[in-house]
Amino acid sequence: MQLSDSSSRILAGLLEARTGQQLTMSRRWRIETAVSALLRARGIATLDELITILVMGKEPSLSQQVVEALLNNETYFFRDRGPFDVLQRHALPELAKRREKSKRLRIWSAGCSTGQEVYSLAMLFAEAPEDWRGWTIDILGTDVSNSCIDRARSGVFTQFEIQRGLGINQMIKWFEEVPDGWRAVEPLRKPVRFQVHNILEPIPHPGDFDVVLCRNVLLYLSPEKKALAFERIAGAMAEDGWLMLGAGETVIGQTNKLGADVSARGLYRLVGDGSRIEKRVSDRRAATGA
Repeated sequence: MQLSDSSSRILAGLLEARTGQQLTMSRRWRIETAVSALLRARGIATLDELITILVMGKEPSLSQQVVEALLNNETYFFRDRGPFDVLQRHALPELAKRREKSKRLRIWSAGCSTGQEVYSLAMLFAEAPEDWRGWTIDILGTDVSNSCIDRARSGVFTQFEIQRGLGINQMIKWFEEVPDGWRAVEPLRKPVRFQVHNILEPIPHPGDFDVVLCRNVLLYLSPEKKALAFERIAGAMAEDGWLMLGAGETVIGQTNKLGADVSARGLYRLVGDGSRIEKRVSDRRAATGA
């Protein structure tokens, strides 16, 4: 299959319009590989035929399938383990002290793909039952991909996926073998929920998240879209919450809403701005009629 410049621009434009993600020239090499399975499944002979169908707009479902095929859904359990260790050693113990009265934690994994990050978080709590007994833990995973969210909700992973990032003891303890692979056991599934959401859209309910993870998502956004994403993230965080980004991402030069936490490498905090926080609460009350 040969992909012309005009066709690649059409596909890149479709992806950006639906998700905000840019398909830069350095990433366009993967288009043919990404959509090849879809072409076979839909009986479409060539990329030119695909572009013609998309331009005519007669099959909206095909447009969404193309977008989902072009998304980069790379993920695995405890990806880049270091940040999880910092979260476990620093942020969670600190939050346990601050939330001792309410005994409630809200965590948002934005761009969760097929859910491995969310279930990794659930494992942190499940492996320390005495520390979190009596607590309400709410872990929300969101992604722009419908198919990824469907898979995440199922909690079922292939043999290959289950072995990426997990030791044999964790695999046996927290997953049960089923006909389609390995399914997360009930203690892991209980605190998690998933929904389709774009990081550029208004924040998911209820907001005021104690920890937000948005790793390797902002890499694909334009500077303008990235600034909007940081605005959304900042608006979703509790005043004393933390943000975790991917290893190649930073807030420096991207936003004035967040700054690095000097005591916890790789984590970020809201920059003090009481007027912004007060306005955020006011906006939420107005939106909900409270």
